[in-house]
Amino acid sequence: MKKGLLSTLTALAILSTSVLADGVTVKSKAATLKFNGTHYLGFVHASPESGNDNDYFETRRNYFQVKAYINNTPKDYLRITMDTHNEKGGEVNVRLKYAYLYLDNVLANTGVEIGQVHRPWIDYEEHHGWLYRSIAKTFVEEHEGAHFTNSADKGMNFKTKTENFSSELGVFNGEGYHGEDSDGENGLSYEWRLTSSLFGTGKKHVHAHKDTYADVSFLGQYNTKTLKDDEDFVWYGVHAVYNTPKFLVSGMYVSADSKGVVNNKKTGSGFTFNGEYRPLEKWSVIGRYDSFAADDNKDREQYIAGVVYSYSKNVKFIGNIFHIDKDTNTDDDAKDKFMLTAEVNW
Repeated sequence: MKKGLLSTLTALAILSTSVLADGVTVKSKAATLKFNGTHYLGFVHASPESGNDNDYFETRRNYFQVKAYINNTPKDYLRITMDTHNEKGGEVNVRLKYAYLYLDNVLANTGVEIGQVHRPWIDYEEHHGWLYRSIAKTFVEEHEGAHFTNSADKGMNFKTKTENFSSELGVFNGEGYHGEDSDGENGLSYEWRLTSSLFGTGKKHVHAHKDTYADVSFLGQYNTKTLKDDEDFVWYGVHAVYNTPKFLVSGMYVSADSKGVVNNKKTGSGFTFNGEYRPLEKWSVIGRYDSFAADDNKDREQYIAGVVYSYSKNVKFIGNIFHIDKDTNTDDDAKDKFMLTAEVNW
């Protein structure tokens, strides 16, 4: 899907609003349609240890989303999310991020996503632990981190919520939403998140700048026959986070095994810590450290430090510094990045 699709969808959303204002009815089989978008817009100065510096502007990501609420309930819906992605050749393409049916309370306190759905961990961490995907992905997805998985895949995800416990248990193709489908030849991926909410916030959509919460999670996945050698890939982790309106601290440990494959870059163990201090109502200071010791002896480290200004409820500005070291044994791939980002939600 090419870049024109996103423009077309956006135009249709604007058109729907304008014709309604003129008294024209827009018909849909859904009781309610909800549109929203998220945009990461930025400037980067990259300074590698060897080679030339680079300066460039980027539209890092653009998400356009529609939810169609069905079955005459406020909780059952069909969701579709489109996502722009910058290809290496400079082209900006649009791809399908999510396309799923969500049915609430199919079991006690449990709903299910069916289609191209959330995988169990990343969406949780982005709302509870690491809140700044606009500048860096979570540790388990980030290339300079553990780089085990991504945020969406075709499959089913059962999501349970109670005050003191929440979980996501899913079965997926395993290649991820932008991986090449294997048509079942590579087996399936079994994935999980089990979270204890110590302050009874398991059912709540928490807001980090307003709520106090403390969670401990056990997470992981078992991918069957995912590698070229037809071997399984297994990883698991533990994560803890404590947040108050004044500050957040979060940490994770992971371990992974590409079974039967030696010198593999995904086999190994690592950890990450991140924090946020909010000295003023609109200002935050953030920091993060990632470390992964890989079986191929090419360890990866990343440091992030930054300042966040909440311009409004829809717009944040972030200035941050990265130091990336993909191979600490030879120290031949170090790089510093200085970034300015506008994060826009509507």
